[in-house]
Amino acid sequence: MSEPNDLVEKAKAEISGMAKEGLAHPSTKPVLTGAAIGAVAGVLLPVVSLPIGLVAGAGIAFWNRIRR
Repeated sequence: MSEPNDLVEKAKAEISGMAKEGLAHPSTKPVLTGAAIGAVAGVLLPVVSLPIGLVAGAGIAFWNRIRR
């Protein structure tokens, strides 16, 4: 498993790349897809609201991208 500082550095690099390149960055579309899936789940599930689902979905997709 990666060191915690390594994950932080990878996360910073991914966020920076996504901000600079927009949809051209390879992580942007999977993270947006995760956010959309989370938002739909937030609408359908009574315990989760749309914003929480959106953030959770984006977070899970982002985590899957940086931990590789």
